[in-house]
Amino acid sequence: MEAAHEPTTLQEAIVYFSNPANCREYLVARRWADAVVCPKCGSKDVIFLENYNRWHCRAKHSAPQFTLKTGTIMEDSPIGLDKWLMAMWQIVNCKNGISSYEVHRAIGITQKSAWFLDHRIRLALTDESFEKATGHVEADETFIGGKARNMHASKRARKITGYGR
Repeated sequence: MEAAHEPTTLQEAIVYFSNPANCREYLVARRWADAVVCPKCGSKDVIFLENYNRWHCRAKHSAPQFTLKTGTIMEDSPIGLDKWLMAMWQIVNCKNGISSYEVHRAIGITQKSAWFLDHRIRLALTDESFEKATGHVEADETFIGGKARNMHASKRARKITGYGR
């Protein structure tokens, strides 16, 4: 089955991520660019078990089966990938931030679950290992820097002489 183009609007994202196969393909392409890799041993000798929606590593170790959520912020969460991806979409596309109540109303989960999603996603966005700017990046209404004459004298002296941030 040929996957539809990637979503660019909220409406397209809702339709696209409502299909579990699309969610899986979308995340596999971002997590494992070349081939699926076992998070336990790093082996590429894995097979996909479609009936169980998980992979099985053929190497001998204690946890040979893993899912797309294993080793991510989504691990140990009963919330589906469609809900995770919609929450991520909302958080990264809302310029003024988004409350857990807004996420709860928009994607149809409890406020407590929405709070959990919000915190996990925000934690991932602040984590240095999380690749924030890959692919096409847009920045609207962004202000970087400023005129030195508008800075406080102590801050200006520090910035201009290069003693730190």
